[in-house]
Amino acid sequence: MRAVPRAAILCASLLAPAACGLSPTDPRPEVTRSASGVERARIDPHADAREIGRDAEGRCWGRLVTPAVVETVTEQIMVQPAEISSEGLVQSPAVYRTVTRQRILRERRVREFEAICPEALTPDFSASLQRALIARGDMANSVTFAMDAPTRAAIRDLQAPAGLDTPILARATAVELGLVPLRPEEIAEISRG
Repeated sequence: MRAVPRAAILCASLLAPAACGLSPTDPRPEVTRSASGVERARIDPHADAREIGRDAEGRCWGRLVTPAVVETVTEQIMVQPAEISSEGLVQSPAVYRTVTRQRILRERRVREFEAICPEALTPDFSASLQRALIARGDMANSVTFAMDAPTRAAIRDLQAPAGLDTPILARATAVELGLVPLRPEEIAEISRG
């Protein structure tokens, strides 16, 4: 019996497998390792901003990419002024050249944040997340035990004010919702003041 790749299991819990382009016989998704040792595996092939990486300690990192904002300016620059006769008549019109240039208004930004690992997004975890979102008034739908579109939209809406405009569940958000415990080092840091 062939083992089902984790990506297929995750995809089945998040979306219909066909929407992910995975079936139980598909190979694992492409995994890349950065120079800093972080592995990245695509979890949604249609959205460049939704990536999850894993570091050497097994912690998962979400990646939020904000594209650059570029302004294109087109100007008409006078190359030669109009020639005017002594009677005030235009003998030859002015000559202009069109110049187009681009200016970056905001640089491309990449922000990494600790995220809940895909394998932790079980139906029970998803249901607890949905209950927490419903209790806070961040989601109006019922509990579906799946990371469906309304759940992902509620996650995005909840995290956006903190600068995380992404449906990837940040660990900090999960801690705030009471879904994952603080680590001992986090408790020690809070205790220090």
